[in-house]
Amino acid sequence: MDDQTGQIPTNLRLLMVLEALAQAGSPVTPTEVNQTLGLPKPTIHRLFATLEAEGFIQREIDGRGYSPGSRLRVMSAGIMSSLRIRTARQAILTALAEEINETCNISIPDRDAMIYLERVETKWPLRIQLPVGSRVPFYCTSAGKMYLSSLDRKHVIGYLNATELTARAANTMTTPEALLEEIDRIRERGYSTDNEEFMDGMIAVAVPIRDSYGRLVSSLSFHAPLQRLTLEEAVGHVGLLNGASGKLSALISDPEA
Repeated sequence: MDDQTGQIPTNLRLLMVLEALAQAGSPVTPTEVNQTLGLPKPTIHRLFATLEAEGFIQREIDGRGYSPGSRLRVMSAGIMSSLRIRTARQAILTALAEEINETCNISIPDRDAMIYLERVETKWPLRIQLPVGSRVPFYCTSAGKMYLSSLDRKHVIGYLNATELTARAANTMTTPEALLEEIDRIRERGYSTDNEEFMDGMIAVAVPIRDSYGRLVSSLSFHAPLQRLTLEEAVGHVGLLNGASGKLSALISDPEA
């Protein structure tokens, strides 16, 4: 802030709008953001219009709120993949994969899917191919359902009602009612499972990776062929997942971690 005028310098205004959007953690309106920034009304609307036109933010389906756009999501993924953080993250993920002896993944939410950001493969010859960059649905994957459980119920309902819940495997939940019940269970227990919902013969377990505000920024998961590991056995590794998740969260929250 400018000490003499008490106003935000022009060259900082766009950045502070993006910072306010990130801190909110849910769609916001220009008026809500401006309660903190205190800019003239035409100015805050002009800043939002610029950010929307350039793809940094996008308007929600209600026509009022705004959320991060594709360019901002790509930017955040790039920051999370900076060399120092990525080296430490890879070490944590590798240690977890060796302890569980299955493929471990970190994935981030995008507009309509989870994207695999990091991955360490199991040494078993039988493995499931989901390389870095793969996009998987929210509603039938452990990572995706973990993300949905972090949203307000009204946003989950809106997503489920707007999504074609196509059966991807034997146990895919294809009704909003069933998925809402499942998401409520995930909130209560703190982890998510995929019991042959995304791919026949595959099970998975996921836990959240949180930022300094306690919000989910990504999911940590592992998956395995059912013929090698039962779902009950997989759930037995939740403690290991949570331990690794805590270390990964520290990389985001603590600059000295």
